[in-house]
Amino acid sequence: MKIAFQGEHGAYSEAAIFEHYSETHQTVPCETFDAVFSSVIKGITDCGFIPVENSMAGSIHRNYDLLLQNPLVVVGEHYTRVRHCLIGLPGATITGLRKVISHPQALAQCEQYLLSLKNVQSEPVYDTAGSVKMVRDLGDPAIAAIASRQAAEIYEMPILAEHIEDNAENSTRFQIIACQPVLPGEDAKTSIVFALKNQPGALFRAMSVFALRDIDLTKIESRPLASKSWEYFFYIDLAGSTEEQNIKNALSNLEEYATFFRVLGSYPRQRILNG
Repeated sequence: MKIAFQGEHGAYSEAAIFEHYSETHQTVPCETFDAVFSSVIKGITDCGFIPVENSMAGSIHRNYDLLLQNPLVVVGEHYTRVRHCLIGLPGATITGLRKVISHPQALAQCEQYLLSLKNVQSEPVYDTAGSVKMVRDLGDPAIAAIASRQAAEIYEMPILAEHIEDNAENSTRFQIIACQPVLPGEDAKTSIVFALKNQPGALFRAMSVFALRDIDLTKIESRPLASKSWEYFFYIDLAGSTEEQNIKNALSNLEEYATFFRVLGSYPRQRILNG
Protein backbone atom coordinates (compact mmCIF):
# COMPACT_ATOMS: atom_id res chain seq x y z
CA MET A 1 0.00 0.00 0.00
CA LYS A 2 1.23 3.50 -0.87
CA ILE A 3 0.62 6.20 1.74
CA ALA A 4 1.14 9.93 1.10
CA PHE A 5 2.39 12.35 3.75
CA GLN A 6 3.57 15.95 3.83
CA GLY A 7 7.29 16.46 4.28
CA GLU A 8 10.54 14.62 3.72
CA HIS A 9 11.46 11.10 4.82
CA GLY A 10 11.95 11.22 8.57
CA ALA A 11 9.01 13.56 9.17
CA TYR A 12 6.73 12.93 12.15
CA SER A 13 3.93 12.07 9.71
CA GLU A 14 6.00 9.24 8.28
CA ALA A 15 6.85 7.98 11.78
CA ALA A 16 3.13 8.00 12.61
CA ILE A 17 2.41 5.94 9.48
CA PHE A 18 4.89 3.29 10.59
CA GLU A 19 3.34 3.27 14.08
CA HIS A 20 -0.17 2.84 12.66
CA TYR A 21 0.62 0.31 9.94
CA SER A 22 4.10 -1.14 9.52
CA GLU A 23 7.32 -0.33 7.74
CA THR A 24 6.37 -2.74 4.95
CA HIS A 25 4.13 -0.06 3.40
CA GLN A 26 5.56 2.44 0.92
CA THR A 27 5.51 6.05 2.11
CA VAL A 28 5.33 8.82 -0.48
CA PRO A 29 6.60 12.28 0.58
CA CYS A 30 4.71 15.34 -0.70
CA GLU A 31 5.83 18.95 -0.50
CA THR A 32 2.45 20.33 0.62
CA PHE A 33 -0.78 19.15 2.24
CA ASP A 34 -2.56 20.01 -1.02
CA ALA A 35 -0.25 17.56 -2.79
CA VAL A 36 -1.18 14.81 -0.31
CA PHE A 37 -4.87 15.19 -1.17
CA SER A 38 -4.10 15.37 -4.89
CA SER A 39 -2.00 12.21 -4.71
CA VAL A 40 -4.90 10.23 -3.22
CA ILE A 41 -7.52 11.67 -5.59
CA LYS A 42 -5.39 10.84 -8.65
CA GLY A 43 -4.78 7.30 -7.43
CA ILE A 44 -1.01 7.78 -7.10
CA THR A 45 -1.34 6.65 -3.47
CA ASP A 46 -3.94 4.53 -1.68
CA CYS A 47 -4.43 6.94 1.21
CA GLY A 48 -3.01 10.02 2.87
CA PHE A 49 -1.86 10.68 6.44
CA ILE A 50 -2.55 14.26 7.55
CA PRO A 51 -2.08 15.98 10.95
CA VAL A 52 -5.22 17.76 12.11
CA GLU A 53 -4.36 18.92 15.63
CA ASN A 54 -1.60 19.08 18.19
CA SER A 55 -2.15 18.95 21.94
CA MET A 56 -0.07 22.12 22.42
CA ALA A 57 -0.21 24.17 19.21
CA GLY A 58 -3.84 23.44 18.30
CA SER A 59 -5.47 22.68 14.96
CA ILE A 60 -3.84 22.56 11.55
CA HIS A 61 -6.44 24.72 9.85
CA ARG A 62 -5.25 24.10 6.30
CA ASN A 63 -6.18 20.44 6.56
CA TYR A 64 -9.66 21.22 7.85
CA ASP A 65 -10.18 23.42 4.79
CA LEU A 66 -8.84 20.71 2.47
CA LEU A 67 -11.16 18.09 3.98
CA LEU A 68 -14.07 20.31 2.99
CA GLN A 69 -12.74 21.16 -0.46
CA ASN A 70 -11.89 17.63 -1.62
CA PRO A 71 -14.05 14.53 -2.28
CA LEU A 72 -12.17 12.27 0.12
CA VAL A 73 -13.35 10.56 3.29
CA VAL A 74 -11.72 10.06 6.68
CA VAL A 75 -11.11 6.34 7.23
CA GLY A 76 -8.99 6.32 10.38
CA GLU A 77 -7.08 8.27 13.01
CA HIS A 78 -3.80 7.98 14.87
CA TYR A 79 -2.28 9.73 17.89
CA THR A 80 1.47 9.91 18.16
CA ARG A 81 3.78 11.25 20.86
CA VAL A 82 6.01 14.04 19.52
CA ARG A 83 9.53 14.31 20.89
CA HIS A 84 11.53 17.17 19.42
CA CYS A 85 15.31 17.31 18.98
CA LEU A 86 17.59 20.24 18.22
CA ILE A 87 19.78 19.08 15.32
CA GLY A 88 22.86 20.80 13.92
CA LEU A 89 26.00 20.24 11.91
CA PRO A 90 28.95 18.22 13.23
CA GLY A 91 30.92 20.48 15.56
CA ALA A 92 28.03 22.92 16.09
CA THR A 93 27.23 24.08 19.62
CA ILE A 94 24.08 25.50 21.16
CA THR A 95 25.91 28.64 22.27
CA GLY A 96 27.08 29.23 18.70
CA LEU A 97 23.61 29.13 17.17
CA ARG A 98 22.01 32.18 15.58
CA LYS A 99 19.02 30.63 13.84
CA VAL A 100 16.70 27.64 14.33
CA ILE A 101 14.45 26.47 11.50
CA SER A 102 11.53 24.04 11.41
CA HIS A 103 7.86 23.65 10.57
CA PRO A 104 5.73 26.38 12.23
CA GLN A 105 3.97 23.79 14.41
CA ALA A 106 7.28 22.45 15.73
CA LEU A 107 8.52 25.96 16.48
CA ALA A 108 5.29 26.67 18.38
CA GLN A 109 5.65 23.46 20.39
CA CYS A 110 9.18 24.47 21.46
CA GLU A 111 8.45 28.16 22.04
CA GLN A 112 9.71 28.36 25.63
CA TYR A 113 12.88 26.45 24.85
CA LEU A 114 13.62 28.73 21.89
CA LEU A 115 13.06 31.82 24.03
CA SER A 116 15.69 30.49 26.44
CA LEU A 117 18.32 30.56 23.68
CA LYS A 118 19.99 33.97 23.63
CA ASN A 119 20.24 35.86 20.33
CA VAL A 120 18.69 32.99 18.36
CA GLN A 121 16.13 33.71 15.65
CA SER A 122 13.37 31.25 14.70
CA GLU A 123 12.40 30.80 11.07
CA PRO A 124 9.53 28.65 9.75
CA VAL A 125 10.08 26.28 6.83
CA TYR A 126 7.89 23.68 5.10
CA ASP A 127 8.78 20.57 7.13
CA THR A 128 10.61 19.27 10.20
CA ALA A 129 12.68 16.61 8.46
CA GLY A 130 13.15 18.99 5.53
CA SER A 131 14.65 21.55 7.90
CA VAL A 132 17.38 19.05 8.84
CA LYS A 133 18.14 18.50 5.17
CA MET A 134 18.32 22.28 4.70
CA VAL A 135 20.78 22.70 7.59
CA ARG A 136 22.96 19.94 6.16
CA ASP A 137 22.95 21.52 2.69
CA LEU A 138 23.55 25.08 3.97
CA GLY A 139 26.61 23.97 5.91
CA ASP A 140 26.36 26.82 8.42
CA PRO A 141 27.05 25.70 12.04
CA ALA A 142 25.12 28.73 13.32
CA ILE A 143 21.88 27.23 11.97
CA ALA A 144 20.07 24.28 13.56
CA ALA A 145 16.77 22.47 12.97
CA ILE A 146 13.99 21.05 15.12
CA ALA A 147 12.92 17.57 14.08
CA SER A 148 12.78 13.94 15.19
CA ARG A 149 15.60 11.61 16.18
CA GLN A 150 14.75 9.61 13.05
CA ALA A 151 15.37 12.67 10.86
CA ALA A 152 18.78 13.18 12.51
CA GLU A 153 19.66 9.55 11.77
CA ILE A 154 18.47 9.72 8.14
CA TYR A 155 20.55 12.82 7.37
CA GLU A 156 23.45 11.72 9.61
CA MET A 157 23.36 14.86 11.73
CA PRO A 158 24.20 15.14 15.45
CA ILE A 159 21.56 15.92 18.06
CA LEU A 160 22.45 18.99 20.13
CA ALA A 161 19.54 18.64 22.59
CA GLU A 162 16.64 16.21 23.09
CA HIS A 163 13.10 16.53 24.46
CA ILE A 164 12.99 20.30 23.86
CA GLU A 165 9.19 20.40 23.51
CA ASP A 166 7.56 22.65 26.11
CA ASN A 167 5.16 19.94 27.30
CA ALA A 168 6.13 16.34 28.02
CA GLU A 169 2.67 15.22 26.87
CA ASN A 170 3.05 16.80 23.43
CA SER A 171 1.16 14.69 20.88
CA THR A 172 -0.39 15.03 17.43
CA ARG A 173 -3.57 13.56 16.04
CA PHE A 174 -3.57 12.41 12.42
CA GLN A 175 -6.45 11.47 10.16
CA ILE A 176 -6.22 8.98 7.32
CA ILE A 177 -7.94 10.03 4.08
CA ALA A 178 -8.99 7.81 1.19
CA CYS A 179 -11.40 7.68 -1.75
CA GLN A 180 -13.70 5.02 -0.30
CA PRO A 181 -15.22 4.73 3.21
CA VAL A 182 -14.55 1.85 5.61
CA LEU A 183 -16.67 -0.14 8.02
CA PRO A 184 -16.08 1.74 11.30
CA GLY A 185 -16.74 -1.12 13.71
CA GLU A 186 -18.23 -0.89 17.20
CA ASP A 187 -15.75 1.57 18.77
CA ALA A 188 -15.98 4.35 16.22
CA LYS A 189 -15.74 8.06 15.66
CA THR A 190 -17.54 10.19 13.08
CA SER A 191 -16.39 13.51 11.62
CA ILE A 192 -18.89 15.97 10.15
CA VAL A 193 -18.97 19.56 8.89
CA PHE A 194 -21.98 21.87 8.67
CA ALA A 195 -23.03 25.49 8.38
CA LEU A 196 -25.98 27.30 9.99
CA LYS A 197 -28.05 30.39 9.41
CA ASN A 198 -26.62 33.37 11.26
CA GLN A 199 -29.49 33.81 13.71
CA PRO A 200 -29.99 33.67 17.50
CA GLY A 201 -30.02 30.18 18.98
CA ALA A 202 -28.89 28.41 15.79
CA LEU A 203 -25.78 26.83 17.31
CA PHE A 204 -27.63 25.95 20.51
CA ARG A 205 -30.27 24.05 18.51
CA ALA A 206 -27.57 22.28 16.51
CA MET A 207 -25.73 21.15 19.65
CA SER A 208 -28.93 20.05 21.32
CA VAL A 209 -29.43 17.23 18.78
CA PHE A 210 -26.37 15.58 20.34
CA ALA A 211 -26.91 16.60 23.97
CA LEU A 212 -30.45 15.25 24.08
CA ARG A 213 -29.20 11.87 22.85
CA ASP A 214 -26.13 11.74 25.18
CA ILE A 215 -23.74 11.70 22.22
CA ASP A 216 -20.17 12.57 23.19
CA LEU A 217 -18.60 15.35 21.09
CA THR A 218 -14.82 14.88 21.15
CA LYS A 219 -13.87 17.90 19.03
CA ILE A 220 -15.49 21.15 17.86
CA GLU A 221 -13.72 23.45 15.40
CA SER A 222 -15.02 26.48 13.50
CA ARG A 223 -13.58 27.84 10.24
CA PRO A 224 -14.66 30.96 8.31
CA LEU A 225 -17.12 30.51 5.49
CA ALA A 226 -15.17 32.08 2.61
CA SER A 227 -18.20 33.29 0.66
CA LYS A 228 -19.80 35.13 3.62
CA SER A 229 -18.08 37.35 6.16
CA TRP A 230 -18.50 36.40 9.83
CA GLU A 231 -20.22 33.10 9.07
CA TYR A 232 -18.64 29.75 9.78
CA PHE A 233 -18.36 26.06 9.05
CA PHE A 234 -18.43 23.89 12.15
CA TYR A 235 -16.36 20.72 12.22
CA ILE A 236 -17.35 18.15 14.82
CA ASP A 237 -15.94 14.77 15.84
CA LEU A 238 -18.36 12.60 17.78
CA ALA A 239 -18.18 9.21 19.44
CA GLY A 240 -20.12 6.61 17.48
CA SER A 241 -20.68 5.61 13.88
CA THR A 242 -23.23 6.42 11.21
CA GLU A 243 -24.33 2.78 11.47
CA GLU A 244 -25.88 3.47 14.90
CA GLN A 245 -29.52 4.51 14.93
CA ASN A 246 -28.95 7.09 17.66
CA ILE A 247 -26.28 8.80 15.51
CA LYS A 248 -28.42 8.55 12.37
CA ASN A 249 -31.31 10.28 14.17
CA ALA A 250 -29.07 13.06 15.48
CA LEU A 251 -27.53 13.76 12.07
CA SER A 252 -30.93 13.70 10.38
CA ASN A 253 -32.18 16.19 12.98
CA LEU A 254 -29.12 18.40 12.44
CA GLU A 255 -29.73 18.53 8.69
CA GLU A 256 -33.07 20.22 9.41
CA TYR A 257 -31.18 23.23 10.85
CA ALA A 258 -28.11 23.21 8.63
CA THR A 259 -27.66 25.23 5.45
CA PHE A 260 -24.82 22.85 4.56
CA PHE A 261 -24.07 19.37 5.91
CA ARG A 262 -21.57 16.63 5.08
CA VAL A 263 -20.27 13.52 6.80
CA LEU A 264 -16.48 13.56 6.37
CA GLY A 265 -16.12 9.98 7.53
CA SER A 266 -16.99 7.31 10.07
CA TYR A 267 -13.99 5.25 11.14
CA PRO A 268 -12.39 3.14 13.91
CA ARG A 269 -11.55 5.21 16.95
CA GLN A 270 -8.07 5.13 18.45
CA ARG A 271 -7.95 5.44 22.20
CA ILE A 272 -5.26 7.81 23.46
CA LEU A 273 -2.40 6.04 25.21
CA ASN A 274 -0.03 7.79 27.60
CA GLY A 275 3.72 7.51 27.29
